[in-house]
Amino acid sequence: MTKMYHYATVSKALDQLNEKGFTFDFNLNSDMIKKNPEKFEIVHVYRYEGDSDPGDEAVVYGIKSISGKKGVYVAGFSADSDQETAKFLFDLNIKGR
Repeated sequence: MTKMYHYATVSKALDQLNEKGFTFDFNLNSDMIKKNPEKFEIVHVYRYEGDSDPGDEAVVYGIKSISGKKGVYVAGFSADSDQETAKFLFDLNIKGR
């Protein structure tokens, strides 16, 4: 079962995941997931919705590879965010789903 967490801010969620060992930055290395999606699973999901600005919306994913690499990916909903990777993550296996 994937755990949904609710933190006040995206940075707070990242701090908490970092403490759990999710230190790899999949935003900078999203090609790893795109090339081998079957080797990754989402184990934590944190959704943050801005109170006033929909552009503040984001989802923080805690992702784990089958080799044990743990990291995070932050998907924003602004027009300039990486929609291709966001779609890939949406299709990625969420543990327990």
